[in-house]
Amino acid sequence: MQGKKQYQEKLFINFQLSDRVPEDNFYRRLKGFVDFSFLYKKTAKYYGREGQQSIDPVVFMKLILVGYLENLNSDRRIINTAKMRLDILYFIGYDLDEELPWHSTLSRTRQLYGQEVFTAIFKSVLKQCIDKGMIAGKRQAIDGVYVKANASLDSMTEREILDDAGEYGNELEANKADDAPAIEMKCNKVESNSGLKPKKNPHNKTHYNPSDPDAKMSVKPGKATALNYLGEVSVDTASHMITHIQAFTADKRDSQYLPEVIENVIETLGENGLIVEEVVADTGFSSGEALKSLEENKITGYIPNRPQFVYERPGFIYNSEEDYYTCPNNKQLTYRGVYKDGDSFNKHYRANLNRVMLVR
Repeated sequence: MQGKKQYQEKLFINFQLSDRVPEDNFYRRLKGFVDFSFLYKKTAKYYGREGQQSIDPVVFMKLILVGYLENLNSDRRIINTAKMRLDILYFIGYDLDEELPWHSTLSRTRQLYGQEVFTAIFKSVLKQCIDKGMIAGKRQAIDGVYVKANASLDSMTEREILDDAGEYGNELEANKADDAPAIEMKCNKVESNSGLKPKKNPHNKTHYNPSDPDAKMSVKPGKATALNYLGEVSVDTASHMITHIQAFTADKRDSQYLPEVIENVIETLGENGLIVEEVVADTGFSSGEALKSLEENKITGYIPNRPQFVYERPGFIYNSEEDYYTCPNNKQLTYRGVYKDGDSFNKHYRANLNRVMLVR
């Protein structure tokens, strides 16, 4: 006999989320593993003693975590997804018939909290992992990653240096003592670039994006130039758990940020009695300043050195014993000196006849 399901909503029902969310569910396990109660103390200074109650700081932080884990890129989507998921409702402590916070509340609260709150969250969770023996701390692997900014290269604007100079001069003029001789400062007005196309070859020193002035132009090999930030991440090699993460502007090299990253990793793990002894990184972290920082902190670094000189050149034959090249025209190019180009060094080889030159 063919079955046919009939549905009619019940007026009354006996229902508990804890009975419907399996024991091995990720959010149920996370709820029992991480204690977020420390947030009440960390966020107390942001609230007064009177007025309407805010969203619970623990609920807010759990919803933000859900957004990250579920790859939800808007506050509205976070709330709508939470309404439909029994395990997320159980994780944030809401029942089926409870109204969730308005999505705009998440945005306002995120702007309210300072960076120290989010840093405290990271350190608290890290400490709980350390207390459970999940992190060794001895060897850390550090790497950098570009984080794409929410800004477009098409909106790059030339920095109006002359405008800034004029405004600064006017401020100085207004704050002078009354008995000082008056000096009139004039500055040619720079026309606004709004609505104009960016110059052909803009760069970070001459152009910026008004919607995100801190975003910097950068490029990875094989990728197009984009506005990015640079994230530096430290991972414990024994457990593959993140022990530190920090954002920088993307206009510098990984090696220039390594000393600061090392100091923060040492401080964070040191607060929990762990000592960093070794650091593993790629060639991008190789520099004299970076290696000096490792030595000062008594850390052994496993970082490949940058190749200083490349001896192979297509069509040229190199004589290693006498240090000279023979060009395709059978002319001898002898070593003439070394010059520095940015962070790298180049060696000059040149032949007197017809001034044949080779740089390597």
